Amino acid sequence: MTVAQARPNALLGPQDPSPVEVINAASDHPLLLVCEHAGKRVPHALNGLGIAQEDRDSHVGWDIGAAAVTRILAKALGAPAILQSYSRLVIDCNRPPDAPDAMPEANHGVQVPGNRDLSAAARADRIAEIFGPFQATVERQLMQQSRKIVLSIHSFTPFLAGEPRPWHVGFLFRQDAQTSTHLARFIADAQPELTIGMNQPYQIDDTSDWFVPQHGETSGLPHSLIEIRNDLIGDAAGQQKWADILIAAINRYLREV
Repeated sequence: MTVAQARPNALLGPQDPSPVEVINAASDHPLLLVCEHAGKRVPHALNGLGIAQEDRDSHVGWDIGAAAVTRILAKALGAPAILQSYSRLVIDCNRPPDAPDAMPEANHGVQVPGNRDLSAAARADRIAEIFGPFQATVERQLMQQSRKIVLSIHSFTPFLAGEPRPWHVGFLFRQDAQTSTHLARFIADAQPELTIGMNQPYQIDDTSDWFVPQHGETSGLPHSLIEIRNDLIGDAAGQQKWADILIAAINRYLREV
């Protein structure tokens, strides 16, 4: 990837939050949690990217409920969690930064005027000030000797292009099928009524994904990207319910695997 050199502090100003939120940073828990689409903030310099707040609040701008579930998991387990503060529309931290949809001109049919005709310098600023610090934080946490498993928490829409997506939860993986298989089985044992997708609603590849190829596979740690249907975690009750489901599965994994 060739980009222009980033300019110091060209994007994030003093009024903008850090791109990285770390919970339980000093924890030696074996689990590391990652949430790339936790936030929906837009740097002040980008003037909201030219889209309506209601669109930024929807799945267009972030993964609804994913951050809340991640925070509940981190608190309950005492595990470290790394959350990304800015909207996926600014830069998607689960995409290679040179992917066409890393800074999309449209997402789920919503046009993003602030991403049209981005210069190489503007792209480099977003990579340097948001993408880079987030990924570096994940890498540092992965290097802790206590880590035995890393999970990325996401959510997905109940419908795509008018087609229903029947899964309540999906596990995404590539080389490491065992971790997802164990976790899915533990959930199915406790909640047999649930529909669980394996590599649904998406599949992993190098051109459109970052967490699994670059953190999971590169680290050699057991890993999975977990997708929860967002209508199930749109409120506090659903977020707690799904966190409890995952806590039980994770604890069983740590005991038995």
